[in-house]
This record gives sequence, C-alpha cells and structure tokens, in this order.
Amino acid sequence: QVQVVESGGGLVQPGGSLRLSCEASGRIDSIDFMGFYRQTPGNEREFVAAIDSAGRPNYGGSVKGRFTISRGSAKNTVHLQMDSLNPADTAVYYCKATVRRVINVEGASTTRDYWGKGTLVTVSS
Repeated sequence: QVQVVESGGGLVQPGGSLRLSCEASGRIDSIDFMGFYRQTPGNEREFVAAIDSAGRPNYGGSVKGRFTISRGSAKNTVHLQMDSLNPADTAVYYCKATVRRVINVEGASTTRDYWGKGTLVTVSS
C-alpha cells in the first residue's frame, strides 16, 4: 500500500507565504508525478502544481508566478512554496502521487494515483 501525507497548512495573512510538503511512502518503485490540488466547499478540485520525475514543473493558471513546486532532498517528497497569498487561495490542499509499479520480469509496469487527506490553508487578516 502507499501512503501520501501533506503537511504545512495553517493560517497566514494576505501577502504572506506558506510552504507545504508532501511525502509518499510504501510500495513504490517510482513516481511519475507528484503535485497539489486544492478544493473549496461546493467546488471541484482544482489543479495547483505538479512536478514530474525529471523535475519539470507545471502550474495552474491562478498560481503561476506565485507558487513554486520542487522535489525534496528526501526520496518521494515535494514542496510547494506559496508566496503572495490572497484570500482566494484559501482551500484544502491535497497531494497526489502517481505511483509506478513493475508487474513482471520483463519490466512492464502500471500506474495508480494516491491522494493524501489534505491540509487546510487559510488566508485571512
């Protein structure tokens, strides 16, 4: 089984910064992507940022230029640096890991997405 755990949420004032972290552990051969989504009550989950196994980042339009995703020094960890936060960034932030597992001796593999339980970010004065 695979566990995905987010950390670093909390309350921050508008214009402030916060850093989220995510760690995946368990039966993992490799990870294709790790990233963050966010959700507010009554709305669908929104893509925030992700990074692939080569370290290439991708960002949602509403956070581009303000958020930075990076791979952590520890294996299977990522960090999301969030700057210039505003109240519209208030949400529960979820981490997703796309995990690859080898399934036979020929090297065939499959992928599966695993989600964390989320961490709340509140931007308010």
